[in-house]
Amino acid sequence: MAQKKELKNYLDRFAGQRVLVVGDLMLDHYIWGKVQRISPEAPVPVVNVVSESVLLGGAGNVLHNILTLGGTGILCSVVGSDEAGRWLTQELKSKGMELNGIISEENRPTTKKTRIIAHQQQVVRYDHEKKENISPKTEKKFIDFILGQLAAIDCMVISDYSKGVVTQGLMDVILPAAVKRGIPVIVDPKVNHISFYKKVTLITPNHLEASQASGIEIDSDAALCKAGRFLLKNLQCEAVLITRGEQGMSLFEKGGAITHIPTEAKQVFDVTGAGDTVVSTLSLALAAGAPLPIASRLANHAAGVVVGMVGTTAIQKEMLEKVIS
Repeated sequence: MAQKKELKNYLDRFAGQRVLVVGDLMLDHYIWGKVQRISPEAPVPVVNVVSESVLLGGAGNVLHNILTLGGTGILCSVVGSDEAGRWLTQELKSKGMELNGIISEENRPTTKKTRIIAHQQQVVRYDHEKKENISPKTEKKFIDFILGQLAAIDCMVISDYSKGVVTQGLMDVILPAAVKRGIPVIVDPKVNHISFYKKVTLITPNHLEASQASGIEIDSDAALCKAGRFLLKNLQCEAVLITRGEQGMSLFEKGGAITHIPTEAKQVFDVTGAGDTVVSTLSLALAAGAPLPIASRLANHAAGVVVGMVGTTAIQKEMLEKVIS
């Protein structure tokens, strides 16, 4: 009961915390339907489309979760000069977001992931994207924008989907500047960029990413601990939180403490966007002054809620309050 009360106390402090999200904004497009037969043309299901929906994805989903949890968010990302980019900017405007940190690049399509869902199961996904790094001109604009925001934010999230926004040049400038100011920095990483994230507060690889980034096959608790310690030492960060699916999460802290947190998920329908929910919750908890183990437990509860839903889902503060009460 005491721990639940502490979790609730920090959750109540989410309101008013300002988080800057830097990363890959994308449009999540869902096609919902039913399958009643196999195609005579090929051994594939025929999906009878019932409806379609579009949502903020990637760094946009991180921002959306921050807003629905009661925080204030600022987004820095890139879109293309296309229909998907226009939809995203309008959606952000509708949520009261200023678009000073959103830059449109003429020759870059907006990243769009289309998922076909039938009977609560994903049938196939196809992507429209360009993974090349943002232009030097855009990178400079981002640096100027982000440095101008540091005095007014309580936490920074790097939402790296390896779609071009998170570059070595950008990280080399903004991460030391944030750390120097004492701003917590949380990174949802990609393995090919692992060297970019030196000295951040917290990095949140999943089980596979931690294995690949450390070069250690995580097939036992001992291997898990070895990988966690390796990443801590190699990146010189304050902590590493390895998300482990049905096995929960494991937090490795610089001082040597290791906290294993069992999953809170009652049932798992879809893990899409769960990592976004984790870093969103962590960012608000750390901004509110929560210790890393408490912030991680709040994030674990939040992830347990969203994996029980199909599709990209932003967790409502009321949902999180309910599961920790």
